This record gives sequence, C-alpha cells and structure tokens, in this order.
Amino acid sequence: MSSAPANDLPPASAAAPGAASEAAAAPAARGAGGGRGLTLVLGAVAAAALASSGLLWHKLGTIQEQLARQSADTGAQAIEARAMARQAEELVRETAARLSVAEARVSEVALQRSQLEELMQSLSRSRDENLVVDIESAVRLAQQQAQLTGSLEPLVAALKSANQRIERAAQPRLAPVQRAIGRDLDRLTRATVTDTAGLLARLDDLVRQVDELPVVNAVAQAAATRRLAAAPAAPGGAPAPAEGLAWWQAALQRGWEVVRDEARNLVRVSRIDQPEAILLAPDQTFFLRENLKLKLLNARLGVLARQFESARADLGAATAALNKYFDPASRRTQNAASMLQQAQAHMKTAELPRLDETLSALATAAAGR
Repeated sequence: MSSAPANDLPPASAAAPGAASEAAAAPAARGAGGGRGLTLVLGAVAAAALASSGLLWHKLGTIQEQLARQSADTGAQAIEARAMARQAEELVRETAARLSVAEARVSEVALQRSQLEELMQSLSRSRDENLVVDIESAVRLAQQQAQLTGSLEPLVAALKSANQRIERAAQPRLAPVQRAIGRDLDRLTRATVTDTAGLLARLDDLVRQVDELPVVNAVAQAAATRRLAAAPAAPGGAPAPAEGLAWWQAALQRGWEVVRDEARNLVRVSRIDQPEAILLAPDQTFFLRENLKLKLLNARLGVLARQFESARADLGAATAALNKYFDPASRRTQNAASMLQQAQAHMKTAELPRLDETLSALATAAAGR
C-alpha cells in the first residue's frame, strides 16, 4: 500500500519547496485513514465470521437435534424390529413345528394311501384271478358235458355266461379273453355236429316198436289183420254190413269171406328167397326180437360213446335183420326201415369244436401277462 503514493509524487527537480512539507503530511494522514479502514474491514470480517459461526452453530444445533430425533426414532425402530424379529423367529419356529407335524401326517397319509392302493390292487387281482379260474372251470366242464351229450348247447351257454361276467367286471386286462370268447362263439354257431338227442330218441322209439313188427312167416295173422283193416267197423264193435244188403245177406257174405281166406291159407305158393326166415319157429321169434333190440341198444351206446363207426355197423346189422326176418309189406316195418335210414344219415363223424383259443387266453390272463 505504500508503493502506490510513491509513484504519484512529482520529480524532485520540478516540485516546489512548499510542496515538500505538504507531501510529507499527506502520507501520514493517509496512513491513519488506511488503518481505520483496515480495522473496519477486519471488524466487518470478524462480524461476518461471527455471524457465520452463529449460523453454523445454529445449523449444527439443528442438525444435532435432527440427528438426536433420528437416532431416537432409529432406536425405537430397532427395538420394534428386534421385537418383530423375535416374533418372526417364534412364528418361524411354530411354523416349522407345524410343518414338521404336517409332513409327518402327509407321510402317514401317503403310507396309508400306498397300503390302500396295494390292498385294492391285491383285491382286484384276487377278484380277477377268481373270475378267470371260475370261467376256466365252467368252460372245461361244458366241454366234458358236450363230449358226453354230443351237443353244442353246454359250450354255447358257458361262453355266453363267461362273456357276460367279463362285461360286468369291466377289466381291461380281460379284453383278450373276451375277444377269444367271441371268436369261439362264432365258430360254434357255424359248426354242425350230430344231433345226439334226436338220434337217441329215434333209437329208443325203434326199440319200443320191435315187439310190434310182424315177421315174414306170420302170414295168416297178417291176412286177418288186412281183412279186419279193410272192413269198416260198426258202432257196436262188429263189422258194419255192406250197404244195400240185408243183415242175413251181410252175414252170409262175411262167412263166405272167412271160409275163402281160410281156404286160401291152406295152400300158399310163393317164392322163397330166404328159407331161414320162413322156417323160423315161433319160439325163436322172441330171441329174434331181443337180438334186434340188442343191436339197437349197442348202436345207442356207440352214439353215447361217440363211436359212430361201431354205431353205424350195429344199425346196418339191425337193418339187415329187419329186411330179412320181418314182413317188408307191413307199414310198421317200412316205418322202422325209414327210421333206421334216417338215423344212419344223421350220424356224422365230425368232432366237437374245441375251445383252445379261449383256454389259452384264460391261461395268459391267469399268469398275469
């Protein structure tokens, strides 16, 4: 600050002598004014510093108060947080205990469910196995009955019953058995076998008719039978008189017919192709009929035993005996011969269809494959 006034002074050669004293007094006065200004500046600076310090102190107090309040709030929040943490820990422990109990119960329920499923499966398998065993037994029994009777009805009935039982069971693993049963039923409906029941009925009827068949040498009896059959019977049981004749004329006519028939029977001329049939004694007729019955009964036994060749041979022998020893002109003999021919024609050697497919499917289902 002292260098600036020195630059403003005039040179010594040009200044006046009076001016030197004035110039010496001016710097002193200026120095005193500069000190006061500096003091004022310093005071202003100090006042400003004091004011700023007051403001800063006030701000610091405010900040401290805020910090104290925030610290108090934070402490309270920390206390609440610790309390909530303890509650959460207790809740977690309680939840964990409940969860462990629930897991134990779930495991127990799962175990019980698995045991129940195993029990249901075992019951289902046992029921299916029992059903398969029952069906197989019924089919085999039906086969035996069909072999004994020669009829397909036991097989058809057994297969239909098995099909209905499988439909009620509604088990998918038995579907192959049901398909096999359907195919076997189709084969049974197309099969043709011997009508054993009808054939046995014909043979029994023939056995009953043997005692009524007339033999060849019973000529007189046959003639009388033809005469009585030709004459119409009266309501009282006697032969009716001829129309347009008196009673005595009808009686004479009947007497004449009897005498004429008896005279004709005294001498009879005929061709004898089989002398043994004519020479058959009356007491041998009984054994002839019994022998014919035995042949028919043997044929019946052969049909029951499914021995059709033997039965056919017995029927052939019975036909030969019938044609040889019995009157071929008699209607009963003709009916018996026609029944023998029908019996031989209906006798077939075809075997009964076997249910191998159904039995194989049942065995597969029983094995669990």
